[in-house]
Amino acid sequence: MTDYKQTTYEIEKQYLSPFAARSELSKGRVFAVPPCPMRTDFQRDRDRIIHSKCFRRLKHKTQVFLSPEGDHYRTRLTHTLEVSQIARSIARALRLNEDLTEAISLGHDLGHTPYGHAGERALNEFTPFSHNEQSLRMVDVLENDGAGMNLTFEVRDGILNHTSKGRAATLEGYVVAWSDRIAYINHDIDDAIRAGVLTQSDIPKDFIRVFGDKHGRRIDSMIRDVVSYSAGKNEVRPSPLFEDKIGALREFVFERVYRSKVAKAEEQKAIDMIKFLYGYFFRNKDKLPADLIGMESSTEQKVCDYISMMTDRFAVKLFESITVPQCWSR
Repeated sequence: MTDYKQTTYEIEKQYLSPFAARSELSKGRVFAVPPCPMRTDFQRDRDRIIHSKCFRRLKHKTQVFLSPEGDHYRTRLTHTLEVSQIARSIARALRLNEDLTEAISLGHDLGHTPYGHAGERALNEFTPFSHNEQSLRMVDVLENDGAGMNLTFEVRDGILNHTSKGRAATLEGYVVAWSDRIAYINHDIDDAIRAGVLTQSDIPKDFIRVFGDKHGRRIDSMIRDVVSYSAGKNEVRPSPLFEDKIGALREFVFERVYRSKVAKAEEQKAIDMIKFLYGYFFRNKDKLPADLIGMESSTEQKVCDYISMMTDRFAVKLFESITVPQCWSR
């Protein structure tokens, strides 16, 4: 069979920026696997993530608005896809490795709890928990019945370091980190307008002047700025003006959307439910799934692992099965 992968290596040598991560030079996996004649290791990582159960569960995990009735609100899955689209646009313009960028994008939120950051805050009342570290644990340990996905170093590093505090080892990792921020700031404004939490006129004119007056224009202006400022450099970031304004717009979204009465209306119920589930399984370790019970980790970690693997609706059904008397018949 023709070694199509070698062709990809040659294309990368000729086309990619000298600052890009080349597939042929990956630091590799913890466990060696037989080579594939068609796909690079980064392409294989992307495919492993897409075909995983934890990726499919993202469609039933909250982004911002808990249990929305409308069909057009973002979920954790659609957020992930939007991050991937933005990140690939930036990576292509900067001649970085699109396959690596896509793999990191698709895997960056796999460890999120049900009900998003509300669930994360609930678990933090018991033990330190962060979704980026849990996303890495998901691909390293929990997926494939405890075998993990055995991803490359570069993808794992990008997943771990996609938050604002992260320091990714590749420029592709920084692309995803900024794309994540660009995506959620803008689509959460869009969802907030749809929900009636914001109106277009609520957005301060200073942000409209810098970024534009519509959802697509805001995203386009941010992407163009990151590309223009980062081109030819061994770094990926917006210009100082845009970085400052993106931070200010993020604060505006936190204050007017994430802390709004609509977004917070059911949040405490979700937090109380997650806290109940944590306490129940911490006291009843034998009721955890058998594969988790057998893992060499603390009880706190096993319970966090189980909860992070739940979708919103699974968590609700499990909570009800524990707390609500079951029907019976003779």
